[in-house]
Amino acid sequence: MQQAGKKVPGIVIAGLRGGSGKTIVSLGIAAAWKEKGFKVSPFKKGPDYIDAGWLSKAAGRPCYNLDTFLCAPQVVRHSYIRNSKNCDVSVIEGNRGLFDGIDTEGSTSTSELAKLLNLPILLVLDCTKSTRTMAALLMGCMKFDPDIKICGVILNRVAGKRHEGKVRANIEKFCNIPVLGAVPKLRAQDFPERYMGLVTSEEHDFSGQAIKRAVKVADDHIDLDELYKAVTTDLFCTDPEEITQINCPKTKLTESRAVTIGIIRDSAFQFYYPDNIDALRNLGANIVFLSPLHETFIPDVHAIYMGGGFPETHAPQLAHNKTFRDGLRRLSQDGLPIYAECGGLIFLGQSIRLNGREYPMSGILPVKFGLSKRPQGHGYTKVEVVNENPFFKVGETLKGHEFRYSSILEIDCQDREMAFKMDRGKGILDKKDGFFKNNTFGTYTHIHALGTPSWAPALVKRAITFKMEHT
Repeated sequence: MQQAGKKVPGIVIAGLRGGSGKTIVSLGIAAAWKEKGFKVSPFKKGPDYIDAGWLSKAAGRPCYNLDTFLCAPQVVRHSYIRNSKNCDVSVIEGNRGLFDGIDTEGSTSTSELAKLLNLPILLVLDCTKSTRTMAALLMGCMKFDPDIKICGVILNRVAGKRHEGKVRANIEKFCNIPVLGAVPKLRAQDFPERYMGLVTSEEHDFSGQAIKRAVKVADDHIDLDELYKAVTTDLFCTDPEEITQINCPKTKLTESRAVTIGIIRDSAFQFYYPDNIDALRNLGANIVFLSPLHETFIPDVHAIYMGGGFPETHAPQLAHNKTFRDGLRRLSQDGLPIYAECGGLIFLGQSIRLNGREYPMSGILPVKFGLSKRPQGHGYTKVEVVNENPFFKVGETLKGHEFRYSSILEIDCQDREMAFKMDRGKGILDKKDGFFKNNTFGTYTHIHALGTPSWAPALVKRAITFKMEHT
């Protein structure tokens, strides 16, 4: 157990590009350390739900996202310190390449996050069909930003002992960085991929076995003891005053204590930042989880929050549950506050068409959806609130992200029913997003509660109003 006022040791696991194997390495290290008895605090850099879900399963704790585009750097730092306290070690999985960001300064990159948190980097090198060049690439990273600390490397997708030996020898000779593991090419069926990342852990029928496989990979091919020593050596201390300040509990809105917010969460709808749910709870809201896949009726709630996911893979089951869909539509007509993102937006629509067949959704918003083979919206978003709506003030600027394969086939809306104008991103239609009717709001833009602090109080406030008007 870490002493009060001390920073929890951690490691940022990065690659030279997306798809280099850092996710499986991160899962294996987190789960293996957990099996050794360490309390592991997992984090994912960037706006990612799928990897975060796997990391949460591996570590046995919620995985928090750290994103310096969605949130101010100091907010990200505070989130890391707050959510790693009382743990033994933190594992932070980076995204894309080590220095990749939205600008030439790399301000939102994994390397900048490592410097912000003052943590060492474990670099995963995809060694496919390469030997000496890997030393040159590693040396380039070291020279490109001398302020980062690369404490070790993992050689990934090595073709055998001879291949491994050549890469090791060159890295040791030219870079003086320890090689802490060498992982062979793994079978695809252990970690199936879909779209641009791993299949969600909820949808993977053998997720438990997959985590066990990741642990075996780490145990067999990574020197976990040396890695832990590298993480804990020269551990920097965080200012005790900063930790004390961060640990102070927030004041709750006493009037919201009896408010119940239903969150629709199952294998179809599972994309939620833990910070968003925490923000509602910190305001005193009671949280209940609902599932249109497994439940028929909606219990007494004062608001509903629907996150994203893959409703298209569950369209027949969602369409079959007419009682739930009809109940949700009646509650919307009765003024129940409903906030939905991406996959949740699809469920608010009229239908989704898949392979020539239409599956009915809840019918709250007049939109018909289809599914494309390529992403229809992908990346960070920046929106301006331009129309009066239930949850955001006109003039607010919000940062978020969108990632979708769904497309708009038909829509019946007025400009005044779209809350957002997209300064960055695609949105629902013609650079507009945030379709709302009464107290129901659907958007392709995912927001992070720490970066959009007005969101949770607005949802709770609407829930309080609904309760007062219906009791």
